[in-house]
Amino acid sequence: MAEADLDLFVIGAGSGGVRAARIAAGYGAKTMIAEEYRVGGTCVIRGCVPKKLLVYASRFAHEFEDAAGFGWTVSGAKFDWPILIANKDKEIARLEAAYHATLKRAGVEIAESRAVIEDAHTVRILKTGARIRAKTILVATGGHPVKPDIPGGEFCITSNEAFHLDRLPRHVLVQGGGYIAVEFACLFHGLGARVTLLHRGPEILRGFDDDIRHHLRSEMAARGIEIVLGHTIASIRKDGGQLETTLSNGEKHCGDVVMSAIGRTPNTKDLGLEEAGVKLNGGAVAVDDFSRTNVPSIYAIGDVTNRIALTPVAIREGHAFADTVFGKKPRGADHMHVPSAVFSEPELATVGLSETKAREEGFELDIYRTGFRPMKATLSGRATSILMKLVVDRKTDRVLGVHVVGEGAAEMIQMAAIAVRMGAKKSDFDATVALHPTASEELVTMHNKVSG
Repeated sequence: MAEADLDLFVIGAGSGGVRAARIAAGYGAKTMIAEEYRVGGTCVIRGCVPKKLLVYASRFAHEFEDAAGFGWTVSGAKFDWPILIANKDKEIARLEAAYHATLKRAGVEIAESRAVIEDAHTVRILKTGARIRAKTILVATGGHPVKPDIPGGEFCITSNEAFHLDRLPRHVLVQGGGYIAVEFACLFHGLGARVTLLHRGPEILRGFDDDIRHHLRSEMAARGIEIVLGHTIASIRKDGGQLETTLSNGEKHCGDVVMSAIGRTPNTKDLGLEEAGVKLNGGAVAVDDFSRTNVPSIYAIGDVTNRIALTPVAIREGHAFADTVFGKKPRGADHMHVPSAVFSEPELATVGLSETKAREEGFELDIYRTGFRPMKATLSGRATSILMKLVVDRKTDRVLGVHVVGEGAAEMIQMAAIAVRMGAKKSDFDATVALHPTASEELVTMHNKVSG
């Protein structure tokens, strides 16, 4: 190749791209990163961070209700959507500025523009028309939510627009059964909206353990969320300020907002990938264990590869890429034992194999499960229960999966993930002294074997 302007050009300044650029620059690589919207990507700008802030806000209503059982009188509490959104926007702006500062400190040049690939070593910055030659190109463009291809589908919002509504909807219809749909259904309900969750499948949260899927759905329904399974939205009609949805069975539902959360697709369109000879797999960039495409100078990480679409995974992939290419320490990102959470109400979190997946992989299992009323609910009077489940390999006693539904589930699973990754056995859990009184102590005192 002709002499390069850069060692690395990164397209996309989300969490994965920023990590890769920063670490590569730390190894001495001359690096530029391009971002067409806002530095921080999906997670910081329109995903994990703003969503969690809204989740926190949605839980205060329950806290106010619970307070009475503990002797508190909370009167006159009211919720103001514009204040929440304004404060959320301030925090996102702060984080974006922090990402900018991090890149500049690392010596990474930032191009605030869309960039496209022209060949294996050339990137064109659309805002200026400049063509940059780079030894290595990293694609970290993420993904975007899709809308249903139905009559009236243009009336739907997605998670992107949900963060910028000018008012809290009175009745939200959420289409989808994945974690985004479930989380938004719960947070809108917690903030005071009436919510109907519509999902084409027989149960929400496909891919999670069946017991925790069923348990969470029953908890959501008990809180007042209407859940319609087995049907899709066939059409949407606008009638004044209302949206009338017709389901696949002819049933009609009306609301003032319809949110589509039916999936996300990688951002590969019009990037020049195919023209450069990069192989795509179902719209995602096909990569090997080291995030390299079939074009040796072009790599890809994060949601655009459609491996595991989680921010911490993209960050690990970006760091591993930089270590491999510029740090001369070849390694791939570990995609095993990745913990995940659904910030629903109640919260759900998991690490390792579900019971179904473990059986499909040929393990003979011992299943431990417990359900109990949390201590907090004894005085609050709330009708709720926590569910915990351990999936254990009968032959080796190794814990293959840990699954929790209940308050603080994500915090518990982050710690449990260490044990699962290290190959802890059920006997190790049993030998661990319980921390009392906590909900998490049940993980080390769970002796109720329900099958095996």
